[in-house]
Amino acid sequence: MKLVFCGTPQFAVPTLEALQAGHEIALVVSQPDRRVGREQKLVAPPVKQAALARGFAVAQPEKIRANAEFRAQLEGLAPEAIVVVAYGRLIPPWMLALPRLGCINLHASLLPKYRGAAPIQWAVARGDAFTGNTTMLLEEGLDTGPILLQQTITIAPEETAAELFVELAEAGAPLVVKTLAGLADGSIQPQPQNHAGATFAPLLDREDGRMDFAAYTAVELKNRWRGFQPWPGAFTTLDGKKLIVHRLSVAQASSFAEKTGFQPGQIHIESHHLFVACADDTWLELLEVQLEGKKRMAAAEFLRGAALAPGARLGAAQ
Repeated sequence: MKLVFCGTPQFAVPTLEALQAGHEIALVVSQPDRRVGREQKLVAPPVKQAALARGFAVAQPEKIRANAEFRAQLEGLAPEAIVVVAYGRLIPPWMLALPRLGCINLHASLLPKYRGAAPIQWAVARGDAFTGNTTMLLEEGLDTGPILLQQTITIAPEETAAELFVELAEAGAPLVVKTLAGLADGSIQPQPQNHAGATFAPLLDREDGRMDFAAYTAVELKNRWRGFQPWPGAFTTLDGKKLIVHRLSVAQASSFAEKTGFQPGQIHIESHHLFVACADDTWLELLEVQLEGKKRMAAAEFLRGAALAPGARLGAAQ
């Protein structure tokens, strides 16, 4: 069938590649090129790069809701379906009503759980054992449309959000292909979501990476570290300087059963290992850190060059 594909980041590229085999991609719509890095170099989004490499026509409208030129372009193409994967813009009503089969979206969660901009990161950060992909018909609400197909993906205990991104992107591509086929032959019937069970996965903020040792246990902080890779990561402060934690692990409870009286954030050094107390008498071992203005290094190397006062604490409360 004739399709318009809307997507921007790398997550959407596998679906675009999968669709080209059996369908006509009349147009690829992506967000505009953005300036990145210290040099503010203008960089095309991954979907645009993939589309141009395959010879697809590309449009990058700055706005779409009241864009008469863009609307005329899509109406002229008359696509049978519009496929939307991580495009990053709300689809306006005129666009939702345009294709015969509707606007089909791939969302990286098991809706209605984790509606919003960061479903993969929050599923990992909250310690979920599994997540998945959902294809749905878009409507004006945020991720509220009827469900078409779903697939479940296990989250490995040490898996990070960055790793899960790749897994879900690859698994979601054939799910979209299957969804289009099912809509075309009538074998898939949209099912309404249970809105009462909805949860929200908000866009990440830099402060989400700040480690609060009093509010979270060691396991919870480890999960947040996994979920917030590659950004905003995990960081705290030491003597007023930012300390990025690149690698960590949960310390065995039996090893610290006799360690009492430690406050959350307080450091304990043992045999060149760096431990920090967390909520509910749990402990993290910091394996690789980077102090502001210094290079990234293993904890043992960091300890050799750090003059830590007895009872030193990480975090705002010093």
